[in-house]
Amino acid sequence: MHPAFSVIFFTVSSGLGYGLLALIGALGALGLLPTDRAFGLTGIILALAAVTAGLLSSTFHLGHPERAWRAFSQWRTSWLSREGIAAVISYGPAAALAAVWMWSDRAGPFGVLAGWASALMALVTVYCTAMIYRSLKTIPEWCTDWTVLNYLLLGLVSGAVWLICLLSVFGHAIEGLSLATAGGLILSGVLKIAYWRHIDTMERSSTMETATGLGRFGKVRLFESPHTEDNYLLKEMGYQVARRHAAKLRIYTLVFAFFIPSVLIGAATGTVSVGAMTAGLVAAVSTALGLVIERWLVFAQARHVIGLYYGRGEQ
Repeated sequence: MHPAFSVIFFTVSSGLGYGLLALIGALGALGLLPTDRAFGLTGIILALAAVTAGLLSSTFHLGHPERAWRAFSQWRTSWLSREGIAAVISYGPAAALAAVWMWSDRAGPFGVLAGWASALMALVTVYCTAMIYRSLKTIPEWCTDWTVLNYLLLGLVSGAVWLICLLSVFGHAIEGLSLATAGGLILSGVLKIAYWRHIDTMERSSTMETATGLGRFGKVRLFESPHTEDNYLLKEMGYQVARRHAAKLRIYTLVFAFFIPSVLIGAATGTVSVGAMTAGLVAAVSTALGLVIERWLVFAQARHVIGLYYGRGEQ
């Protein structure tokens, strides 16, 4: 698939924002975060800014963005519609959570409810986003449970890295959170490698024989291309990336998205200092950069079955 930057930015930015919101909500409800008003409001505003920027960018690749509102009506059958509805609903608990941080001394049980509601809706929205791709049977690389697992886990660990960065900026530290995040980054890297291995070795159910319906006559091969140059379908759904180039980008993903942040966060565990703040900032930027590369690969290495009609190999 052609890696449209608007979709790459949307999935990375919204995933990070929802991950951050989910953690602030859940950890806040458990009483594990400082009651610092500036910290809480900044974290929630940053999370919602990332979510909003991602959602807005997702409309840029639409042919008619002004018709995007119609997607909300297809919630019975469309994961895209469910994602849009969940995204809109999630703003309510998030606003309530911000109010809790403003008047934490008066929140009481309402604060716990707002925290868990924010965390739940954030995770539900990310799940719906993942299911948009998981439900596409025409793209085998996406139609797997690995897609949902990676979206949820990467959203949470990237949000955790940014949360640790925020804590360090406001002079706070939670030792257990740093250790858990470093472990989560390592686990995410391992699962990402497992996903790459899965798509590299998966058996493909569609072939040129099944796609054309000519398999009963024997092996099918392309005699002549139907076009003298790439058409829209090939540009958007028949995108090809060199194997050597992809292997190099996979290494960059592991280094920037997982290795560097885990080392920096692990080294600054439980400390409050300028060094810890610098490490947190570098880790946050590194994670975002690594996930942009990772998401580019997710799209670039996805092969639509329509490529079979153009001799692009078995899907």
